[in-house]
Amino acid sequence: MSHDKLAYMANQIGRFFQSQKTETAVDSIEDHLRKYWDPRMRQSIMAQLAKGSIELDPPVRAAVERLQAHTDAHVMAGEGPPSKPLAEQPPQIE
Repeated sequence: MSHDKLAYMANQIGRFFQSQKTETAVDSIEDHLRKYWDPRMRQSIMAQLAKGSIELDPPVRAAVERLQAHTDAHVMAGEGPPSKPLAEQPPQIE
């Protein structure tokens, strides 16, 4: 997916939550990205933000930065990247 498309989608999510107080909106945006975006999409938007090659509205930027901080904390704690959502995990064979 193109980086422009990811930025557009993330900013659309941010606009949906813009009626909330800023901190609540940031929490809601981060929660949405964590729950509903494919891990590859999250990694891509975090990488593009780190490079400075993506334009995000301020609450969306804060949410993506917070998402990156949480991801980094998991890796630093030796937990590795966050696990895949249940729907993406292969079926368990017993």
